[in-house]
Order: sequence, then C-alpha cells, then structure tokens
Amino acid sequence: MSVESVKASVLFGEKDLQFIERSLESPSADEVQVSIDSTGLCGSDLHYYNHYRNGDILVREPLTLGHESSGTVVAVGSAVTNLQPGDRVALEVGLPCESCDYCESGRYNICKGMKFRSSAKAFPHMQGTLQERINHPARWVHKLPDGVSSDLGALIEPLSVALHAYRRAALPASTPVLVFGAGAVGLLSAAVSKAMGSPAVIIADIQKDRVDFAVNNGFADAGFVVPMARPQTIDEKLAYAQQVADLAGNVEVGGVPVGQVGAVFECTGVESCVQSAIYATRPGGKVLIIGMGTPILTLPLSAAALREVDIVGVFRYANTYADAIEMLHKKDPVFPDLEKLITHRVKGLDAVQEAFKLAGKVKDGEGKLVLKVVIDTKK
Repeated sequence: MSVESVKASVLFGEKDLQFIERSLESPSADEVQVSIDSTGLCGSDLHYYNHYRNGDILVREPLTLGHESSGTVVAVGSAVTNLQPGDRVALEVGLPCESCDYCESGRYNICKGMKFRSSAKAFPHMQGTLQERINHPARWVHKLPDGVSSDLGALIEPLSVALHAYRRAALPASTPVLVFGAGAVGLLSAAVSKAMGSPAVIIADIQKDRVDFAVNNGFADAGFVVPMARPQTIDEKLAYAQQVADLAGNVEVGGVPVGQVGAVFECTGVESCVQSAIYATRPGGKVLIIGMGTPILTLPLSAAALREVDIVGVFRYANTYADAIEMLHKKDPVFPDLEKLITHRVKGLDAVQEAFKLAGKVKDGEGKLVLKVVIDTKK
C-alpha cells in the first residue's frame, strides 16, 4: 500500500489554523480516494474555529474542518465497482456503525456509533474535508450527474438537512409553512417546501437583507423582519413571541393573510423563535427543531399540548442524498437557483483562514450579504 503526502488545513486552537502536510495511504478495498473540489463552511465549522468547541463538544486533538463537500474520484479500491476515476461526486461524510437497531431501521443519523467528518464528538476525531484528498467508503460517495456543478454538490449536505426536516414533518402538499431564519439551512428549508408544493412559504429573520434575498430569489413567497426586542421576564418573552406569531399570520400571499401555518421550520435555535413557532402553528401542526442554539429553553408547552402541536427534533439526515441530487438535476422551475446561495468563494487551502473570517460576517467589506462561503480547494 503506497503512502502519499497531502496538504491539509488543521485547527490547533481557537482561530489557530495551520497549513500542514499529512500522510494518506491508497484507498482500501471498499474505499475511493477523492480529490476535494468544493467545500462549504457551516455553523458548526465556525463554532469550532472560533471557540475550539461546538456547544459542549470539546476538540481534543488537532482537527481538520469541513464536511459540505464534493470532489473527483482519483482512485478506487479493489472491491469498488460503482465508481471510477474521473467521476464527480458528493460526499456523505457521516459513517454510522450499520449494525445497530437505528441503522437497520434506516435512521442511521442517530446511530450512537456515528463518526462524522469535522466533528469532535467521536474520539479520535474523524478529520474533515479541508485537505487535498481523502479516502472515503464508496458506500457513502454519490455520483453527480452532468449539469450539477461541484458547488451544488457541496450544497447537497445542507440541502439534505432541509429535505430530512421536510420528511420528518410529513406534511400534505397543500400545507402553508413558516421558516424562522434566512441563513443557508432556512433558505434551503423554504426551497424544499416550495418544491414539495406548499401554497405559501413565509420566511422570517432579524436581517431585512436576508428576507429580501429569500423573496426576491424565489426561496419564499413572502417574508417579514422579526422586530428586535429584549424582553426580560417570562411573561414579557411569551408576549413578544405571540406578537411575532401574529406578524407571521398577517403576512399575505396572493392578497390573503396566511394565518396560522401547518408547520414551522425553526432554523435559528433562538428561544424567542421557538416560542413564536409554537404560537404560529395551527392545531394539529408541527414545529421542526433544526437550529441548534441555547440548550435549555423556556417554552409554552401547554399552548402546544392543548392544540396537539407536535414538536419534532431534526438531526442531520438519513437516506436523502439520492433524492437531493435528483432535485438539483431535474431543474424544477419552482425550485430556486441554489447557486445564488453561494455569495462568496475563495481559492485554495491556504486561503481557509480568510474564508472563516468572511463566513463569520453578516456582510462583507463592500456591504454584500454573506450567506454561504465556499472554498475551491484547487487554485
């Protein structure tokens, strides 16, 4: 088995990214070696970069970040028959045990033995994709069709989160929905809802520019800006949440107020937004918890229970990549152009530090909205 040297971006501490070389063996029998083309930065990457931790998950050894990735197959293991060098692929970077009850029932995203690239939860950490090449099990490598760019291939990972959330909602096609948070995952959740036939997709954010982007580019039918407030007591917080829910209900689509919605995709993790989501949902509806924010929340559970509003957790995704790729490939006119999500692009692994600084901003130095920063590994 041959051993080569590849360049990698490695995090050694808070904001301490270093550009190093590490050894990479040739792929084992069931693996392929992928030359990384595009990697998008997401919120968890930023948490690790800024704090050397993600919530209560501490980094315990130098860690290569990045997991929203696509690339090109450059070598295949002896047992691999479905892929060959030159194939353009998207990487599903979570590796479950494949033998527990969760895996056998198809819910491998909540497998207790899951190892996920760029996550510090498992130890030793599974290194991420911000390096020149990686070896990855062929089972979790998905071929991209012509017409789906490398950048879109990188977006399949967050698109899968949105698609998994929609599946967890199990909604009739005629259901109006509300999305809290117009970041990448919120925009993708809105886009999936539109593609699935929702008659009204409303999006809300504290940033007007993000709401405008969503509506003007076809990710949502309408939106509103969440008013800034700092309520202190529980009563004040719940009153504010009800106010925001009322604002959502008054948004018009086709000249008619939407009213309470059948589902809310909560993509912020902010306590007030989760509270508002409960109030904004009609009886029998669902609140999908996608955003990971404050770990302990005060919620109006009686308002949910008395109307049988289900609060549904969403964690990553399972069995989504094939359908997400098809969504991109068929170019449904209802589906927005996801390439517009990629607002900034940097070239080369040696520019990763620049990319992280940019991804942490709401707007760049020229006043342009920052939504998704993608690193083109190859200069």
